Amino acid sequence: MSHTTIHGIHAVQTAIENDASNIIQLWADLQPSNKRLADVVAIAKRSGVRVNQANAKQLENLAKTNRHQHIVAEYQIPDAYTENDLFDLLTKLDEAPLLLILDGVTDPHNLGACLRTSEAVGVHAVIIPKDNSVGITPTVRKVASGAAELVPLVQVTNLARTLESLKDAGVWIMGTSDKAKSDVFQQDFTGPMALVMGAEGKGIRRLTEKHCDLLLSLPMAGKISSLNISVATGVCLYEAVRQRQIKANQ
Repeated sequence: MSHTTIHGIHAVQTAIENDASNIIQLWADLQPSNKRLADVVAIAKRSGVRVNQANAKQLENLAKTNRHQHIVAEYQIPDAYTENDLFDLLTKLDEAPLLLILDGVTDPHNLGACLRTSEAVGVHAVIIPKDNSVGITPTVRKVASGAAELVPLVQVTNLARTLESLKDAGVWIMGTSDKAKSDVFQQDFTGPMALVMGAEGKGIRRLTEKHCDLLLSLPMAGKISSLNISVATGVCLYEAVRQRQIKANQ
């Protein structure tokens, strides 16, 4: 297993609380006036994580950024989820699957934001291709604010094949495209579904689009023709959650 770093109070706390066995050690600038930092350090010690004192410069060198919030953890990266893990997860669900597929997202801030939203709405897994896609980097973990340790991230070698396997398993594949005639507010999101979001500026690839059951757009009333992918993902996922909550309460 390879190692990386996690920085930021919330991201480090979430990693400790949910995956302490993979936290090797952490460094902190122990400031008496910072209660949140002190609380995280206390949680780390109770979890058996070794805590080292460090100054701001040392933390900046470790995190490769000055936005470390006075704490950096060394993290042992667990093995990535595979396609087999994904279908094993689907068989254990007692509700309709809600999946997010990110086709060629290369910006770590966008992946981190999508993971954070996915965790917030209860997405069961996020799927990305191994090639032409950003993986889990320290920046992704920081932006995700702990969601990178909570949401299964599945890396697949052949996205088109995975889409067909999902369809065979009864999952409805819904792609997003500004060329689509139907919008997200006209579609039923209450069944087993995977939402496909495309790369920044390019959208989903032609081959990926070919394997979608349906293409949907977001209505745009202004002069700007598209939204940032993390914003568009949030809109679509919360529409799915809204519909599912209404159905569950009926």
